[in-house]
Amino acid sequence: MAIQYSTAHRTAAMDDLVTKCGTSATIKIFTGTQPANCATTDSGTLLATLTGNVSAFGTTSSGVLTISNVTAGTAGNTGAAGYFRIYPSAATGTNAVIQGTAGTSGDLVLSSGTINSGNTVSITNGATITAFGA
Repeated sequence: MAIQYSTAHRTAAMDDLVTKCGTSATIKIFTGTQPANCATTDSGTLLATLTGNVSAFGTTSSGVLTISNVTAGTAGNTGAAGYFRIYPSAATGTNAVIQGTAGTSGDLVLSSGTINSGNTVSITNGATITAFGA
């Protein structure tokens, strides 16, 4: 059996994630496979950068973070979304707070798996990240 955590612990972990991201989190979507861990340098082609609104990044309930108030970005390149990373406002490429898969399925679900240069890329209110050990 896999390790499981209480709802209170998972909620606290997601609240900490919101704190670490800060009120102006940067969300980047890349092509390819996500790096080995959050401290590994970005890889793949950067497709789009979005910014969390200064009022709030999201709210947590029962171990699930609901992302809200993300400002859309314009895609700078064309490609298939492979993974995303969320950084504090001062993104360095090796200080991601969280990363995961991106596409039409996976951790960050997009309306299309292909992002085209010049198009608007947005994360609708209601996108979620579920804590580990659920």
